[in-house]
Amino acid sequence: MNDDQRMTIEHECERLVMRYCHLVDGGEAGRLPELFTDDGVWASPGTRLVGRDELSAVMNHRQARRDLRSRHVCSTFVCDVIDEDRATGVVYLSLYRREGVPEHEGPVGMSGPAAVGEYRDEFVRTEHGWRIASREVIVAFTRADA
Repeated sequence: MNDDQRMTIEHECERLVMRYCHLVDGGEAGRLPELFTDDGVWASPGTRLVGRDELSAVMNHRQARRDLRSRHVCSTFVCDVIDEDRATGVVYLSLYRREGVPEHEGPVGMSGPAAVGEYRDEFVRTEHGWRIASREVIVAFTRADA
């Protein structure tokens, strides 16, 4: 594999990470299963979703929550390309989240991120392009009232 191929894979994987955040924060969480493989895994402390059906059920519920506003701020993405069809990645996450948000579009008050941690991802190339095979949420800090 040459450097151009490696950089292309890294870019495609980073794009999945950013697309995930934009879909959730933009009110389209129900589309998240598009980013995962058919048997993809999403795990966080206390939750493990396997496959698009489980992921769809939870993310459609999240999308329906109009009283919840979030912003996922991701940085320091590192992608390790294993081969032409597999890669892993880690990205730091600062999650800003507020429940009970009024329907208006303006800013709402809050203090600090609800959580800080990282996403640990496994990516695979499929016939439809690169997809997330596994995403694990690792939480390092939480806000006391979050």
